[in-house]
Amino acid sequence: MKEAHASERHLLESGERILAHTIAVALGFVLMMVGLGMGVTMVLLPIGLPLGLVGLLLFVWGMFSAAPRKQT
Repeated sequence: MKEAHASERHLLESGERILAHTIAVALGFVLMMVGLGMGVTMVLLPIGLPLGLVGLLLFVWGMFSAAPRKQT
């Protein structure tokens, strides 16, 4: 019974990790597009540039970052 509980816990942790990365990619993409739209106008450029860069960092983290794994 203990093995089944560990397997379910592993599946839940994996699902949470995948969901977090998917949300980060989607939110990063939206922030990049909003930053790009704001950066087109000269008035909103100082806000759009950092917003787009934050979106880029979030997007890259969601795509390429791997959570540290525990040694079993």
